[in-house]
Amino acid sequence: MADTGKRVLITGIHGFTGQYMARELRRFSHEIFGMGTHPGSEPGYFRADLADQEMVTDACRRISPHWVVHLAAISFVGHKRPGDFYHTNITGTRNLLAALAENNPPPEGVLLAGSAAVYGNSDSTVITEDTEPNPGSDYAVSKLAMEYMARLWSSCLPLVITRPFNYTGIGQSTDFILPKIVDHFQRRAPVMEMGNMDVYRDFCDVRAVVRACRKLLEIMPAGEIINICSGRAVSLRELIRWMSTMTGHEIQVRINPEYVRSNEAKIQRGDPGKLRTIIGEWDPPAIEDTLSWMFFRQ
Repeated sequence: MADTGKRVLITGIHGFTGQYMARELRRFSHEIFGMGTHPGSEPGYFRADLADQEMVTDACRRISPHWVVHLAAISFVGHKRPGDFYHTNITGTRNLLAALAENNPPPEGVLLAGSAAVYGNSDSTVITEDTEPNPGSDYAVSKLAMEYMARLWSSCLPLVITRPFNYTGIGQSTDFILPKIVDHFQRRAPVMEMGNMDVYRDFCDVRAVVRACRKLLEIMPAGEIINICSGRAVSLRELIRWMSTMTGHEIQVRINPEYVRSNEAKIQRGDPGKLRTIIGEWDPPAIEDTLSWMFFRQ
């Protein structure tokens, strides 16, 4: 039976994934605390900038969490200030780990959200945790560097690092490709600008991702790096065709060269075998079901 009644700190709790993570953990009677840079008045929320070591240390001391889910990050690959990736994703994470290491007692488990972006344009047909990283963006480099930096704390903190592949759901920004597609169909827009239509991606549902994270916290396989993925790959062209069939609406797609990345991986499909070995049953919804949920919002 899973542990109940843990004090859980979620960094980036106001973000897309953070809200789903909090909801999932509350379902299992855990007490949720949040940390973020935006104002908030809800109980258990601490406004703290990860760049400020003193603020982060004070918040961690006051919360004294059993579990930590570190989601706060700059995650949009097209973010216009590359330096922010390194400042937030590496330095911010280091400040958090340093603060947690000072807690007495330290947390029972810390889950760090990495990214499958670290694999980049891999030659592997199916990407496992043993696939050689080949980051192709500042975001991906910052996430890989975060993993290496986190090892410095592995002797004093029980850490597990996840590498989620693309995932989506209601509430994700239309800066990301699948919410953008859904939004255009909801508005019955006549035209949509896209980049490469023939890239194949492993897409997952945010509700499944947070369930996997919750189970990893319960089991806490410290020291492990774990892919979170569906094991299936589908092209954007196929998804747009499916949306057209579902909605009865045709959209003219225009290729915008600004959206085409020269080093973009053509196919990226993950292997969820290790995840299944650790948490047991893992059968995320088909991405078509997730898109239907997002479109109809029910």
